[in-house]
Amino acid sequence: VSSDQGEFDVLAAIVKDGMAVVEVCFIRGGRNLGSKSYFPKGSGDSSPEELLSAFVPQYYLGKNVPTEILLSHEPEDRDLIQDVLQTESGHKVSLRKPQRGQGVRWMQMASTNADISLTQRLSSRSNLLQRFEMLQDALSLDELPKRIECFDISHTRGERTVASCVVFGLEGAIKADYRKFNIEGITGGDDYAAMNQALTRRFTRLQKGEGKRPDLLLIDGGKGQIKEAQEVLEELNLSDLPILGIAKGPERRPGEETLFLVGREGEVTLTADSPALHLLQQVRDEAHRFAITGHRQRRAKARKTSTLEHIEGLGPKRRQKLLQQFGGLQEVQRAGVEDLAKVDGISKSLAQKIYDVFHGDH
Repeated sequence: VSSDQGEFDVLAAIVKDGMAVVEVCFIRGGRNLGSKSYFPKGSGDSSPEELLSAFVPQYYLGKNVPTEILLSHEPEDRDLIQDVLQTESGHKVSLRKPQRGQGVRWMQMASTNADISLTQRLSSRSNLLQRFEMLQDALSLDELPKRIECFDISHTRGERTVASCVVFGLEGAIKADYRKFNIEGITGGDDYAAMNQALTRRFTRLQKGEGKRPDLLLIDGGKGQIKEAQEVLEELNLSDLPILGIAKGPERRPGEETLFLVGREGEVTLTADSPALHLLQQVRDEAHRFAITGHRQRRAKARKTSTLEHIEGLGPKRRQKLLQQFGGLQEVQRAGVEDLAKVDGISKSLAQKIYDVFHGDH
């Protein structure tokens, strides 16, 4: 749809089957520059009018506000919202529901896009729910596992170990609840001790009222890691929490994973095309990705400071000044003694120490 004129946004709101969507279309110079779908949480019981009443002021806060905004439904506090947007933007703003002409055609397009987006999201949620239900059947759980937490360990030859915890619910990944744990005080490469430490820290916090209790604990690993999880939960009086281990098969190919459920004899068998297995693979892969990301960040941070940290007389403030002056560790490494000594707080003797550390004369 296009026309010769128009500088406005078009907002269409739909609420259906416990989910809400607001489609925002951007019309500039009479042309549609694209649209974006928003799915506000906790709005499944709202009316479209209530949805737009809450959405519009939040959406335009801090943004460039067009002079005209077309709405699929008119909120009761339309005038108030309009006044607020005018005050914030410093120019006149018109909020209205189109009644005729080109505006109605723009709104029909936005509403169609909103309906398609919502249908796709509902379908995706339905498929995810089906996966959770099939997992419940496969594991013979009494209740639907609406919240799964998965733990994984990452390190490089035992150094800078990081444990990850990712969370999945019926709506998919709950990234706000993801956690990383920097593992300390263990023998390098001891994944069992690392798993024990991460789980102890996570579930000790739960005992203190921090965070939500999962319905299923997924461990990326075999019987050794599962045993650690079992011991931690028993010690914290959480032994009723189901624990499932997922270990890669001998060839490490997807579909050949080995599954162990604490309390069940033998392995849990799922076919390679099982939606329940696909859910577990998705959660496991996300935990693996998140653990590797955390480990790489920790390793990169260590590389920037670890060499300097071991130089006697070079405290945190001097290290910071040094890095700021030269712009990074590599530049510090390239600098001569005279250049190093020019940094505030770095004496000639300390500059010589720094130089020697990087050039093998220590």
